[in-house]
Amino acid sequence: QVQLVESGGGLVQAGDSLRLSCAASGRAFSSYTMGWFRRAPGKEREFVGVISMSGGTTYYADSVKGRFTISRDNAKNTVYLQTNSLKPEDTAVYYCAAGRFVSRSESQYSYWGQGTQVTVSS
Repeated sequence: QVQLVESGGGLVQAGDSLRLSCAASGRAFSSYTMGWFRRAPGKEREFVGVISMSGGTTYYADSVKGRFTISRDNAKNTVYLQTNSLKPEDTAVYYCAAGRFVSRSESQYSYWGQGTQVTVSS
């Protein structure tokens, strides 16, 4: 069982960067794949990226590929989402999630954080 807490969101200008963090409870953290999702106003929650248990494999949504980077530090029980070259359309609540399988589908994730707000002005 994992508890997740996101942080690092804020209000920034287009072109700026933010580093989001997801702190997890320590037990068996390294045995979970970790995904990032986001929900923009008026839209359904969508996949952003995922990182494998060891951190050796990552996948990203086409909309963020080349701009966002997922990493994890299992010793610190923390997953990061580095968001560069932010655009107004990146404005959303960002969630981290823990699951057993590398997947783009939120149904494959068992544990979710409360989310952190990212707002990008034009």
